[in-house]
Amino acid sequence: MRALRSGLVASVALLPGSAFAQEAVSLDEISVVATTPVGAAGSGARRGAPSFGAVPSGVAAPRLRGGDQPLFKIPSTVETVTAADLDVDRGTFNAVATLARRVPGLNLSDSQGSAGRVDITYRGFTASPVQGVPQGLAVYQNGVRINEAFGDVVNFDLIPPVAIQRIDVVTGNPIFGLNALGGAVNIQMKNGFTWQGTEISALGGSDGRIAGSLQYGKMVGPWSFYFAGDGLNDRGWRFESPSTIGRIYTDIGYRSQDSEFHLIGQFARTFFGAAAAAPVDFTRVDDRAIFTYPQTTTQQVGTLQMTGRVDVSPSWDLAGNAYFRRFSNQYVDGNDGNFENCSTRSSFRGRLCFEDDGFSPSAGQSQLAFRDQFLILGRGLNAPGIPFTGGVPYGTLDVTKTEATGYGGSLQAANRDRVLDHGNSFVVGGSIDVADYSFKSSSTLGVINPDLSVTTDPNNPFYGTIPGLGTQQIRTAGALGIAPSQVIGSNLYMGLYASDTFDVTDQLSLTAGARLNFARISTQDLTGFSPDVTGTHYFTKVNPVAGLTYRFTPELSLYGGYSESNRAPTPLELACANPDRPCLLPNSLVADPPLKQVTAQTYEVGVRGLVPNVYEGGLLSYKLGAFRTDLTNDIIQLATPGNAARGYYVNVPATRRQGIEVAAEYTRGDLSLYANYALIDATYRFNGTLSSPNNPLSDDGAIFVTPGKKVPLVPEHQIKAGFDYLLLPGWRLGLNVQAFSSSFYRGDDSNLNRKLPAYYVLNLNTSYQVNKNLEVFGLITNLTNNRYTTFGTFFEPGLVAGRYPVNDPRTTTLAQPLSIYGGVRYVFDADVVPAPVEPLVRKF
Repeated sequence: MRALRSGLVASVALLPGSAFAQEAVSLDEISVVATTPVGAAGSGARRGAPSFGAVPSGVAAPRLRGGDQPLFKIPSTVETVTAADLDVDRGTFNAVATLARRVPGLNLSDSQGSAGRVDITYRGFTASPVQGVPQGLAVYQNGVRINEAFGDVVNFDLIPPVAIQRIDVVTGNPIFGLNALGGAVNIQMKNGFTWQGTEISALGGSDGRIAGSLQYGKMVGPWSFYFAGDGLNDRGWRFESPSTIGRIYTDIGYRSQDSEFHLIGQFARTFFGAAAAAPVDFTRVDDRAIFTYPQTTTQQVGTLQMTGRVDVSPSWDLAGNAYFRRFSNQYVDGNDGNFENCSTRSSFRGRLCFEDDGFSPSAGQSQLAFRDQFLILGRGLNAPGIPFTGGVPYGTLDVTKTEATGYGGSLQAANRDRVLDHGNSFVVGGSIDVADYSFKSSSTLGVINPDLSVTTDPNNPFYGTIPGLGTQQIRTAGALGIAPSQVIGSNLYMGLYASDTFDVTDQLSLTAGARLNFARISTQDLTGFSPDVTGTHYFTKVNPVAGLTYRFTPELSLYGGYSESNRAPTPLELACANPDRPCLLPNSLVADPPLKQVTAQTYEVGVRGLVPNVYEGGLLSYKLGAFRTDLTNDIIQLATPGNAARGYYVNVPATRRQGIEVAAEYTRGDLSLYANYALIDATYRFNGTLSSPNNPLSDDGAIFVTPGKKVPLVPEHQIKAGFDYLLLPGWRLGLNVQAFSSSFYRGDDSNLNRKLPAYYVLNLNTSYQVNKNLEVFGLITNLTNNRYTTFGTFFEPGLVAGRYPVNDPRTTTLAQPLSIYGGVRYVFDADVVPAPVEPLVRKF
């Protein structure tokens, strides 16, 4: 893989004569939205009628297939990012940056200190690459759910942005299955029918970044071929935070008059030295400061997929997919150690013990037995354990490895026959997703050096010889607080769904449907330390959807809908739900009381439209919408009293996300403008006590939540705007801004502390077309070098590494400072006109 990655970067940096392809041309008016994940990808033959306006006289209405619907018949919000949008942010090599720039109500939260590992929060629901973060969005790629098996995490860093055709963010649609509480992100990739030519790009810039991409597409008769690859290396803008990326995507397609099939392959490997949040006392001295390290994440994925659709008759079609997916993740994390001299009330005074704060004796347990169970043991090490060395800042080097093998498929039938002489669209389908996974974690005893690195050699150059360092698989005698874990298990997710859109009149359409979700989650402990982890959990729910759309004129429509959705607890959450046996997230698993599934009820209403011929023939499109989602048994992550490095999961009775979204866009040949605003009100709706041990205003580690308290890390007010203008022939200039109000720190669910400050970020992009083949481009992010943070939490202040006093309990991840990237793109076959593609959905 190293050779592959190096080859990708070298090829784009050293081969100026290589080439790349023209962007596929899309229609100005958008017509079609995929309302199911099946059949949404690979169908370059799909056509749709204009979203606002009639089919021209004498032209036959194009055929819609599967779950495709004209936008004016969708009773919920749809946001779309196109390949052209992604191209603006090409210097980031990250599709998430484009989603954050364009989509109303979507903000980023960076807990890892790496642009490739950020959390997406849309309407207060999160899709995150970080194990342990509760996931509230379903994500699909070419019709396959890519929430990973073990923790439902989403890894956008494994997808090459250059190969993406479009991304739809769809709300209020339970047809997308589990985790679609706040909506679904539906990613459709390019293929040789939708993109032809050869294109190569190379760029470089801030923090030693060097990157490049190559894509090639071709049609030969009924066959098509598409290939895309990209690679990136940089050292990061913080200490010890490099990034290395290598990604390949291929598609072989075959199309006849009444069918289309694609064989798809994907492989990616990414490495991030994500150094996580740092104490604000450190970042006041140096913005690049980090806490303990190493903290590295290495991921690999390999996918093989087959998609297809067949027109059975003029009104019936079948579509389906089958896939095999292999995923692995390894996380190496240097941490502060929660160790102390064994208690005088134990049998092991003078030996190393785990801190027993936050634990209580069980019924009938003596103080001696209670204290003795915190003695540190390890591989090949029994009682009396490790001698305690005073004045040494003990740490741990924690390693976790997750591997999952998934396979499954979907099958869907759709019918467009008229019913009672009214237009009608009926879809029925089902899916099955199976995954086998393994999870291992262990800790090695180490020490925190003055440079904040954690090492395990007992012969330490700073502290001398430290007995016990390097002891692997450390645990307490009672397997409380810290212990190695090894778990295997499997998931079985099945779904059956049906949906019907009936045209009551030419203007009024009714949509109704439902999806049955079934989940079986099995886990088995292999260590013997946590036998209660072994078990099988079942979750079932029927989620209905109903909505109306009314088309007042071809340029104006109204929509409203109601839907329900659910998500099952992940294997990680199920195995980590006991506060007495907390997890070093994501580094261990422990026994659990069972969690309940999360259920959501969503109400949505809005209006969307367009005004043609505005100011020199431009087109103005707009939308206004409101939504409310009420959740029951929401799952949140809590820290453990006396041991904030470890955490556990609980159900809370009720939470709510509600808000409004306003957006407008103006386009003409040489100019495009957009602006949007979102009010996101994410609140708790119950009275209760939660654990937040390092919250400085907690009551002995407890905080009190009442209805109306804000969910942390969700800015209430969000504004986005930008423009792109053709200054001179061949020279384009764009500027965009994102502004967010303040939000509460993670762990401040009681809303008592000061907030993360409001912030804005300004970005500039430009390109110059030297000739029909060669383009030069540039991107500046954080143009004003604004110092801000999107993530913050609390930790225990004190002396770090025995020498750095920390008084402020806040810890944050500062955002990337001013960064400049520049590059070239070269196109072969510049005169080739790509085959027409399906119309793209306008951004609302």
